[in-house]
Amino acid sequence: MKLFNSMGPNPHIVRMYAAELGVAFDEVEEIDLMAGDNRKPGYLQHNPAGQLPAVMLDSGEIIAEITAICEYLDEATDGKTLMGNTAAERAHTRMWTRRVDLGICEPMVNGFRYAEGMAIFKDRMVTVPEGADGLKKVAQSKLAWLDEQMADGREFVAGSTVSLADVLLFGMLAFAANVGQPLNPEHKHVCAWFDRMGARPSAAA
Repeated sequence: MKLFNSMGPNPHIVRMYAAELGVAFDEVEEIDLMAGDNRKPGYLQHNPAGQLPAVMLDSGEIIAEITAICEYLDEATDGKTLMGNTAAERAHTRMWTRRVDLGICEPMVNGFRYAEGMAIFKDRMVTVPEGADGLKKVAQSKLAWLDEQMADGREFVAGSTVSLADVLLFGMLAFAANVGQPLNPEHKHVCAWFDRMGARPSAAA
């Protein structure tokens, strides 16, 4: 398996997920995101969406989109799972992953793209600078909601075990904290969870 890697939260999420599973990629190819190499023919032939990361299987097939990559790694790995061992557990994981992805991660990262990251993204995608502040508020509102949910004492987002929802959210929050969207200390349950996730060896992947 080959990983097309770069800077940024999305590749970090895939690397962290793989580390949690104990999966090592056979090859890693670095794509220069700042130089726009992900939007050039050499990479677009692999992933026409121009996004990173992507994984090339031994068959040559390409899998992109971080949740799809992580679920593939989970299913292709014997033993440990971060998705669940039953249909109900996997559905529960997907439910929480979707909640944090759509409610927190998407508005948070677009808030960055339309503000602090505008110089990078304005010529690469449609940007809506007037929406940046509102999107950041949406993300903070959903984080406040998640903080309330985690007041029940759960250790991880979806319950008592680490899951895809945790890895996805941690990767995005770790990135956002460095680009103008730090954790709100009033969200004490989320902050405590963030510290627990940051202490995991996989966080350094």
